[in-house]
Amino acid sequence: MKSHYLIVAALCAAAIPGYAADSTAPASELSPIVVTASRFKDRVDDKPVNMTVITGEDIRRSAAKTVPDILSEQAGIQIHDFFGNNAASTTVDLRGFGITGTQNTLILVDGRRIADNDLSGVQWSAFPLANVERIEIVRGGGSVLYGDGAVGGVINIITRSPFDTPGTASVRARVGSYGTTETGITAQYQNAHFGIGVTANNLETDGYRVNNQNRQTNASADVRMLTEGGEVAIKLATDHQGLRLPGARQVQPSTGVNQLVTDRRGAQTPLDYSQRNGNRMTIDWQQRVAGGDFNLGAGWRNKEQISYFDFGGFPDYRVADLDVWSFSPRMRWSPNLPGGTHTLVAGLDWYHWDYRLKRSNSTANIMSPYNVIDANQQNAGVYLHDTIKVSPRLTLTVGLRHERFKANAADSFDAAAPGGAFGSGAPAGSQNESEHAYEAGARYALTPALALIGKTARSFRFANVDEVYESSATFTNQFQFLRPQTAQHHELGVEWRQAGAWIRAALFEINVHDEIHLDAFTTGIGNTNLPPSRRRGLELETKWQASRALSLLGAYTYTDARFRSGVLPGGAFTQLNVDIGGKAVPLVPRHKLNLGASWAFTQNTRLSAMLAYTGEQFMDNDEGNTLGVKIPAYTVADLKLSHRQGDWTLSAVINNLFDRKYYNYAVRSQFVPDRFNAYPLPERNAGITAEYVFR
Repeated sequence: MKSHYLIVAALCAAAIPGYAADSTAPASELSPIVVTASRFKDRVDDKPVNMTVITGEDIRRSAAKTVPDILSEQAGIQIHDFFGNNAASTTVDLRGFGITGTQNTLILVDGRRIADNDLSGVQWSAFPLANVERIEIVRGGGSVLYGDGAVGGVINIITRSPFDTPGTASVRARVGSYGTTETGITAQYQNAHFGIGVTANNLETDGYRVNNQNRQTNASADVRMLTEGGEVAIKLATDHQGLRLPGARQVQPSTGVNQLVTDRRGAQTPLDYSQRNGNRMTIDWQQRVAGGDFNLGAGWRNKEQISYFDFGGFPDYRVADLDVWSFSPRMRWSPNLPGGTHTLVAGLDWYHWDYRLKRSNSTANIMSPYNVIDANQQNAGVYLHDTIKVSPRLTLTVGLRHERFKANAADSFDAAAPGGAFGSGAPAGSQNESEHAYEAGARYALTPALALIGKTARSFRFANVDEVYESSATFTNQFQFLRPQTAQHHELGVEWRQAGAWIRAALFEINVHDEIHLDAFTTGIGNTNLPPSRRRGLELETKWQASRALSLLGAYTYTDARFRSGVLPGGAFTQLNVDIGGKAVPLVPRHKLNLGASWAFTQNTRLSAMLAYTGEQFMDNDEGNTLGVKIPAYTVADLKLSHRQGDWTLSAVINNLFDRKYYNYAVRSQFVPDRFNAYPLPERNAGITAEYVFR
């Protein structure tokens, strides 16, 4: 495989216009991008990092409505959307992990992790695109700098600073298909030493499906105080969501059932719903000190989740409450060491989660739950990362991390509580683990415009509380603690930058050990550590400013994700001895292509278009690849027309222009051989947005 890396890299280099080993092409005229890949603001154009930065201008031009929408336009990223309803219940997968992509892709907001120690996933709708300054995508293992869960890579959402557009305020309103209305306000104020920005957003929609109403409100404040040689930033945010859950559409050819055709927008679960309330606060103090920069960060988050599932008259009502505290001091300095110019980053990450889940059979009985699960988790990691400028052409990086993980869990059970007659409680348990990560990378500039990039790394992730709370073969609750998952990464890429143009190609391989994954067929196992698996792939990205008025972009991803060996035992009511060796990982399309264009046909009017193709993929729970039906390939197109007149900006968006009937998540039944459930996504839909800026 390594020889293939070298061959393809050479071919890519040869295909780039004007390339020659002794080329004297002028250096790239593209402005260096300020990023946080090193956890400090830095330039990325001379670092061995496979990074894409989605700028604020990219966001404004896009027809995307949510952060996952615009992420799906990038190489190496696949999303699975259950409802197409403001990113509710949407997962983001970087580099082919399928349904566990959420646990293997680390999501940050302003450098702080928002992934939790449960399976609830990121509340994407809490981060409206209007409040996003840029998004940074760092592909490949990022565990040295960020620790647990950064296996496929890291996505960092940078929110707007009050110093970006000082002294302005704006109001915006959107109306769209399916009874959608959205309103938002932003305001900034700043002087020489102080800045404050506030945002508020409210969305209400009936949703594409029956019983899929969504009500979402968000508010945030960002306070910055400039000091001599530094800055103090305090950020506060709150979000609230009420979401109705329509369930799936069932297909079973043997009985002639196909609700995707007969009742595509119907609801299987007309009584189900969820609510989610979140609050967060962070403080960062960054100061220039003798020899370097020091950053002291601390934060707190709270999340309450309420859910009701009717289960055909056997209801399950849950209230989960989670508090997270974090502390992350770090330092950057440039010591006088041999071998070149060194930039060292060292730091500590400490996170503590307190989790409580109460289960009952109704809202009226939740004060007398039959199960109360209490769990706490603590992660503490230390790291050291060095960037070495060996010569004007060669830059190296090396890094190490050691992290300790400690979890305790208990389940209090009350058989006398309403609904508790047939339940059970899990014996208390605990787990202590430690893991390490490393990385080594190199970037060599063949010419001022062309560079080769290589990286090898080790990453890890620990199982969360939802993944270890399972039932035994006799259906009694228990905590099934799992071994940490580890992965080895290898990557080789080529990058070409020239005035108005940029191309990157990268080959990657990820070998995963003890992968944490659901065994849907074997009673009493639930999530387990699977035998080894592998992801291999090719990513191509390009941006080209063809003229002052026309810009083009493209992204292609080829991913081959496979289990290398293993047999799932199965059971009497499912399949027996499900062989997964050599089989494709479900929910990972082999091919994905995005093509975009943006044309300013007048000074104030712009038309943008995006065409997205996603290849077929095996369904969730089809690890044996035996269902015989896959999620079909699909192609969707989006258009956006925007016009600015003075302080007004008007835009019209059409999503799924060609009215395709498609879905990108489906799950096979482990009990009925030819049955599966699919989650259809919206057909052609449109929206109009008006924004006014007060200056």
